[in-house]
Amino acid sequence: MVIFSVVKKETSPFDGQKPGTSGLRKKVKVFKQENYLQNFVQATFNALSVEKIKGSTIVVSGDGRYYSEEAIQIIVKMAAANGVRRIWIGQNGLLSTPAVSAVIRDRVGADGEKASGAFILTASHNPGGPHEDFGIKYNMENGGPAPEGITNKIYENTTTIKEYFIAEDLPDVDISTIGITHFGGPAGPFDVDVFDSAEDYVKLMKTIFDFEAIKKLLTCPKFTFCYDALHGVAGAYANRIFVEELSADESSLINCIPKEDFGGGHPDPNLTYAKELVARMGLGKEAPTSEPPEFGAAADGDADRNMILGKRFFVTPSDSVAIIAANAVEAIPYFSSGLKGVARSMPTSAALDVVAKNLDLKFFEVPTGWKFFGNLMDAGMCSVCGEESFGTGSDHIREKDGIWAVLAWLSILALKNKDNLAGGELVSVEDIVHSHWASYGRHYYTRYDYENVDAGAAKELMAHLVKLQSSLPEVNKIIKGVRPDVSNVVHGDEFEYKDPVDGSVSKHQGIRYLFEDGSRLIFRLSGTGSEGATIRLYIEQYEANPSKTGRNSQEALAPLVEVALHLSKMEEFTGRSSPTVIT
Repeated sequence: MVIFSVVKKETSPFDGQKPGTSGLRKKVKVFKQENYLQNFVQATFNALSVEKIKGSTIVVSGDGRYYSEEAIQIIVKMAAANGVRRIWIGQNGLLSTPAVSAVIRDRVGADGEKASGAFILTASHNPGGPHEDFGIKYNMENGGPAPEGITNKIYENTTTIKEYFIAEDLPDVDISTIGITHFGGPAGPFDVDVFDSAEDYVKLMKTIFDFEAIKKLLTCPKFTFCYDALHGVAGAYANRIFVEELSADESSLINCIPKEDFGGGHPDPNLTYAKELVARMGLGKEAPTSEPPEFGAAADGDADRNMILGKRFFVTPSDSVAIIAANAVEAIPYFSSGLKGVARSMPTSAALDVVAKNLDLKFFEVPTGWKFFGNLMDAGMCSVCGEESFGTGSDHIREKDGIWAVLAWLSILALKNKDNLAGGELVSVEDIVHSHWASYGRHYYTRYDYENVDAGAAKELMAHLVKLQSSLPEVNKIIKGVRPDVSNVVHGDEFEYKDPVDGSVSKHQGIRYLFEDGSRLIFRLSGTGSEGATIRLYIEQYEANPSKTGRNSQEALAPLVEVALHLSKMEEFTGRSSPTVIT
């Protein structure tokens, strides 16, 4: 057994190590600076109580993007030096973000131990590779992202850090082979346990869904299926779940080999970046070469986001979470006793609100960031939740969960088609969505992303929008000068949230313009980029009349889009005549 020693290394602070919505994200070249990663890791250890670190078990894994393997070795050596007892690593350093949450909550080690937290190495849906993005975040013992109290402490520590601790003579661990490696140090034994990346997660999914019902659907000759992992970590789970467990044809999976640069693509599951899947599903600019599958789905780099598609049909994430909530009790065994409540992020459309009202469910509107859902779930107040940024999940873990969302949709399709598999026409994804609109109305919805905008210009734009809110008559005068057919703004504010569980207050969470007819314009600066600023503009219009729910979304929203761009002076402030991405 190798015996290691602990070394104290001098260092000095780096600017800008403040975690965003979900951790610290920067270009790889930034992370590879001497002591950059080490500073952040030590700042995190220092932010946690000694009791949480000494003798603890910590998970270290991620989406496999470039620099992950080197980062894992650094974190292992620093964990050993800081008194951690055990490190759990997914084979090849791969664990999806939802799988990490499941491992923290449910996995029991060889000695009966459980994990107290995790370093997750991911920049989520951001590109990977030597010249692209890397990221790191810390999740707590509930499996969810560190709360603001902890992330603020981490940031404060990064501004004053003078030293870090590392076991330099600890040899690199082999993360490709399952097994436990034993070491010894000043604090006693230290073990590194490399385990199967998919086993715990698959086991959990089988306790939530009726796999036999889904299997009947996927093996029906009439039902065709396509899943695109975009060369992210979802590929480590796709074959195990969809092919081995549910008997889908292996050809149903595309881009399911995880790659450190995501195959040179952008691992963001939307209509812009998931080009191959979009083309297969008949939604591309050119006609598909064969009949599109009945159902398609994609994941992002760390498999916590999802996109749901039907044949020639896109399901907005806002509609997706509303439809899952509306059907969960009947379609998913885990929810058979009912939902505790539902929640959405503030920019997400109000489709879920209508479901909650009709089903008499508790409803919560929270800021963007999964940690806010986690508080509600820990308090037993929320079962299903979602964000418009392609994140959907439930209280089975404390992260959004892309594969869970796909299985939820397959469960709904299995229920709706249980009498059609032997004969008759299948109920399609589009049928389910149209039926939902007929019952609950439609929230026409779109999001415009302006990525890598000059940060100063972005702040000026937001300040301009806040200033406008001081005089709503002036706002409405501007609107009528542009589009007389658009209703009046009746309320404007910066969204502020008081957590009903811990009483904490989150301010400046997005600028809202609320219209008399239920329409909304939301402006936010996103915290998920690695450089510059991303301005996100959300446009929503509600239509309760079933005869008017079939319009093209962009066409229906065109008047509000024109108003939003004029009010914000988007091109004047940013120099952008069009968004980077429209979803």
